[in-house]
Amino acid sequence: MPDPSGRPVRADARANEDKLLAAAALAFTRDGAGATLKQIAKDAGVGIATLYRRFPTREQLVDATYRYETARLSAGTSDLLGELPADRALRAWMSQVLDYVATKHGMADTLKTLLQDDERLGSQTREQLTGAIEEFRLAGIDQGAIRPDVPSADILMSLAGVTLVAGAAHQRAQAERLLDLLMDGLTRPMDGASLVRLRNGSEHV
Repeated sequence: MPDPSGRPVRADARANEDKLLAAAALAFTRDGAGATLKQIAKDAGVGIATLYRRFPTREQLVDATYRYETARLSAGTSDLLGELPADRALRAWMSQVLDYVATKHGMADTLKTLLQDDERLGSQTREQLTGAIEEFRLAGIDQGAIRPDVPSADILMSLAGVTLVAGAAHQRAQAERLLDLLMDGLTRPMDGASLVRLRNGSEHV
């Protein structure tokens, strides 16, 4: 996260910021809205003064943590694709999305206000996540593992639906089953009607 003043961030300050954001993400997941800034600073191994110098308000910390988690989630595609076939990599990434949603539950009220005040933040998140899904989708199409007629935006909407109806911690097993159903649809061979729709769509491009 760039310094609000525009000045370059020193290496030690950057390291402290990364530790604070990682600790905040864990604290919001573990303690929900009860996560305290004092505990986050302690978990990060820095003083509370260091936290306040970088994030003067709780809202600023929530905003930075949200951006940090979104960027980390979006950047994880290459590692997964390097380790697993595309369909399994996408499925593993979807489980990471559930972890990401759990983090957001801990800062839900503040985050809701931030998203209402800054529409670009929500738009940026959608673009990042859709871009990540597109990497998995294209790799899966090349490998013959993922059907080509479902756009990344539809996959993101379906994934968002799962997190809305089964995003709580006690619903994790159900959410994983729903993700399995989603993947079953994405990897199932297309029927004749789907092939015709795909072919007709290509002809009109």
